[in-house]
Amino acid sequence: MPSFDIVSEVEKHEITNVVDNANRELSTRFDFRGVDASFEQTEDTVKITAEADFQVDQMIDMLYKSCVKRNIDTSALDITEEATHSGKTFYKTANFKQGIDKDIAKKIVKTIKEAKMKVQVAIQGEEVRVTGKKRDDLQEAIALIKSSELGQPFQFKNFRD
Repeated sequence: MPSFDIVSEVEKHEITNVVDNANRELSTRFDFRGVDASFEQTEDTVKITAEADFQVDQMIDMLYKSCVKRNIDTSALDITEEATHSGKTFYKTANFKQGIDKDIAKKIVKTIKEAKMKVQVAIQGEEVRVTGKKRDDLQEAIALIKSSELGQPFQFKNFRD
């Protein structure tokens, strides 16, 4: 039976490229000359540090622009609301969402079941497997998931006949 997996992941080297591009733009910006500001990456998290709260917000825009340039959906970013003040600097953390949470996986299952498609849906850890008898049914399910706003970008892998 044909099947595919719904996953949500951002490749590690793409996160590194986004941070490098953002740091490069930061070094060329006139309004950040002589300002102690940086983007620091650890695993799936980016720490955005600057001397003032409004500068951190400007740097978040730079991070979003870098994501768009690298074709990463900005809904994969989860940024803390309030800037944390530490000494003479402010910082926020941006997490790249990896994997599908149980709540979102349940929403995916519910969305597909409510559409009354002829497919079976199963949650498997941090991914969702969709199985059906016809390829057309699976392609309909992909179109449905792409059109539904679930607050996270999804990729479709392992499309098998």
